[in-house]
Amino acid sequence: MNPHSEPGKRTGDIPSTPTTVTPSAANPPNSPRPPHAPKPQAPADPPSSSGSSDPTAPIDPHGPAETSSPPGPEKTTDLANPSDSAASLPASHLTGSATPSRPSHSSTPADAAKAQPAEAQVTLRGPAELADALPYLMGFYPDDSIVMVALNGERGRFGGRVRLGIPTDTAQWPDVADQLAECLISAGQERDARPAAIIVYLCQEPAAGESGKDVKDRLRPLAQRLRTACGALDVPVLEALCLSNGRFWSYCCPDFRCCPAEGTPMVMPGTSVMAAAAAYAGMQVRGSLKEMEARLTPRTGPRAVEQEKALDVAAGTLVPRMLRRDGAAAIRRDTLDLAGAMIHRFRQDTPSGSNRARDACDDALITDAEAADLILGLQDRVTRDRAAEWMDGPDAAPALRLWRALARRCAGGFAEHAVAPLTLAGWVCWSTQDGPSARVALSCALAIDPDYTFAQLLHRAVNEGLDPESLRRCLREQHREAVDEDLLSASAPAPKDTRQPTKRPVPTRPGPAGRPRGPRGGTGPGGRTTDGRGRRRAGRDGDRSRR
Repeated sequence: MNPHSEPGKRTGDIPSTPTTVTPSAANPPNSPRPPHAPKPQAPADPPSSSGSSDPTAPIDPHGPAETSSPPGPEKTTDLANPSDSAASLPASHLTGSATPSRPSHSSTPADAAKAQPAEAQVTLRGPAELADALPYLMGFYPDDSIVMVALNGERGRFGGRVRLGIPTDTAQWPDVADQLAECLISAGQERDARPAAIIVYLCQEPAAGESGKDVKDRLRPLAQRLRTACGALDVPVLEALCLSNGRFWSYCCPDFRCCPAEGTPMVMPGTSVMAAAAAYAGMQVRGSLKEMEARLTPRTGPRAVEQEKALDVAAGTLVPRMLRRDGAAAIRRDTLDLAGAMIHRFRQDTPSGSNRARDACDDALITDAEAADLILGLQDRVTRDRAAEWMDGPDAAPALRLWRALARRCAGGFAEHAVAPLTLAGWVCWSTQDGPSARVALSCALAIDPDYTFAQLLHRAVNEGLDPESLRRCLREQHREAVDEDLLSASAPAPKDTRQPTKRPVPTRPGPAGRPRGPRGGTGPGGRTTDGRGRRRAGRDGDRSRR
């Protein structure tokens, strides 16, 4: 199980829409369903950031639900971090019920006498629009996932969300259900927002030879176990939906008139109230979780073999360099210089088209040897931290493309080396207000190395909804200090040689033993000369005084 964690306070939510959607804006559940359309496609890279206001999506169990702008990036809680918690989102009117009943599957008009909230509201009706809202709640379509969304307060405001991959081993389902329920509810209690109710989504595509109805039947025990786990903690499940093959089924509604056995087609993307509000706010759904993870997955096939050979060669030349004097500093300098050159190259050539086409163009911009040198160089903690300085401004988008390309180059036996570029990719996404992409990248990094400290800290920070600006300030200051140090070392004169010249020993003159050779018994060479009989010799001018 590789859970993805999302924050309690999201930094990339959509600003509220200025208009109120009336109850007639959405089709009632009993009206004809539009045909199924494909899932939302991922937006252009890099993902655009949106406003910071908390979106809301109220759900009325006895009528239409209202919400301000559609919720932005997903907030999921990782079982490894049970303290990851709920986000604040305005929610439905629960009609004062202390223990709300399940949502009604019929459409009723909103109370005209009800006071309009200060912010614009969007109305959601029944399970069809709840199912359609899921990608906007998460920021992407969650493939093969359990998603639980909390409703807080008397108005049932959308709150915390947890997402976890559906375990293939059915024996794990009871424990997983208990942990998810405990995680979501306890996280809300820690923030004084104990959920009033919960909505459960089970998302999985059919396997070979399987239909969507088969998926629904196969996952029914899991849905029932999740409802039991939440009920044991005195929090009811208002709705449990299975989404598969473009249709949805309700595990809570026994009425086949509104929830037929063959399922109900999902609304056409872009036609719902939630989609209209998201489009108005400029929000883009990033495609499916599998599509996002595919952009970070190492390559396979003949190209992977060639890249692995390049990594072997680079590793063989790296070790002798590190053993030299100041070798580590030289390798750091060369790695950062190469990364800067690659970022400049990526900035000069911005691809277009689908995500797959753009990633292929990025892969063509860097050679196997360059990728190998960067991958191995980024394994050094100091180098990685310096590389994290490319996190905003014009360098952010090309840096993110580079880190993704390097993660895809960690082929074969070098798969564990992808943790560093994956963490850097997650950091750039979080720094540019793309929370869902940051969580996916960091979750991929932690799936390879759960003890990687930098990824752990970033993952926790995203889950807690912290502002990345404080870390950005630290990195900017670190960058300025590094630049000043480089300038100082470049402008400083070369150190002078302060060693003293070596004196040659002076040979001693032969003389009578024990006779002092200088005044007062000095041992140095005498200031006067004598003849062989011990008499003083006069100078040339006859002067016998000391010269």
